Amino acid sequence: MLPHYSALKVAEQFRVLEGIAPGRIDLGVGRAPGSDRQTAFALNPHQNAAEEFPQQVQDLQAWVSGSPLAAGHAFREIKAHPLGPTSPELWILGSSDYGAQLAAYLGLPYAYAYFFTEGRGTEQALALYRQHYRPSVAHPQPHATICVWALAADSEARARRLLKTREQWRIGFEQGLRTPLVSPEDADIAYASYGVAERATIDVLRGKAIVGTAAQVRVRLETLATTFALDEIVINTWTHDPKARQHSYSLIAAEFGLEGLIEAAS
Repeated sequence: MLPHYSALKVAEQFRVLEGIAPGRIDLGVGRAPGSDRQTAFALNPHQNAAEEFPQQVQDLQAWVSGSPLAAGHAFREIKAHPLGPTSPELWILGSSDYGAQLAAYLGLPYAYAYFFTEGRGTEQALALYRQHYRPSVAHPQPHATICVWALAADSEARARRLLKTREQWRIGFEQGLRTPLVSPEDADIAYASYGVAERATIDVLRGKAIVGTAAQVRVRLETLATTFALDEIVINTWTHDPKARQHSYSLIAAEFGLEGLIEAAS
């Protein structure tokens, strides 16, 4: 969430990461506050921070890649350290048309938060991005992905059980609550107290959730990739038990034949 930070500070932090793991670092930036207004104000009291996002991205793009800032820029002589032969790949993140259009204008890769909107607006955002894309030196062609919430387990029943943690969290989120993840057992207790509206929300979530065995998850992912003409998909998973989360990633990696890459990365 770039408006919370100095673009130079972010560039240097990610250049350090790039120095540690060359060629393996993606830097995704978004404009949304990521929390409530009071917290956003505490992070950056400058009330117009979000309006400066496009300029921040351009400054970050130059610093993180080692390119010079525009002529006449007040910080043109400043460089982001450490310097090195490689640099993180910069992505624009978004859940609306704004991010898609900015990424297109700047010639940057774009990642749509499919998990955040439950898929709403995906087609329009990706179409805008591709239609208005301006080729850049680093990215002559548009490059888009979506970030989905997906969970695999040894059985569909087990995956659905683990999903209850997210269901309970989502109800709290809709009510403006930011609470820790609860166990599926505690989620069952909370579900018993829900009214018609809360249960309807959960029914919609269950219908769209990408959960099940690894094979079932793969089918859903490949369908999305075909529907939106994607070369890659980002998977976001969280569970009450960290081991279940790790197991989910391992199952999906194995299903796509990526075990070797996972082992090499670890």
